[in-house]
Amino acid sequence: MRPRELESHLAASAEPPLLLDVREPWEFEICHIAGSTLVPMQRIPALLGQLDPNRETVVICHHGIRSRQVGWYLERMGFGRVVNLSGGVDAWAREVDAAMAVY
Repeated sequence: MRPRELESHLAASAEPPLLLDVREPWEFEICHIAGSTLVPMQRIPALLGQLDPNRETVVICHHGIRSRQVGWYLERMGFGRVVNLSGGVDAWAREVDAAMAVY
């Protein structure tokens, strides 16, 4: 899903998806999408039981590569509603929120 699609989806969703940011804490401090939850990529397996496999989950990283890998992992673990933010927060900053910091 591209950033503009996610923006529209969030605006129209009665039950918003989990915005799962899998970057490192230092990256999250620089910028993040409002409402997102930080769980660094390497912590996903340990915290898997705290995530709802039935809830729509949008996985987010810097450019969309780490999030794609986490998305594949979640799908293998039985998560049925996983979406990757294509282009990550970098694309979000360029396409949706020009005031967001980039790095």
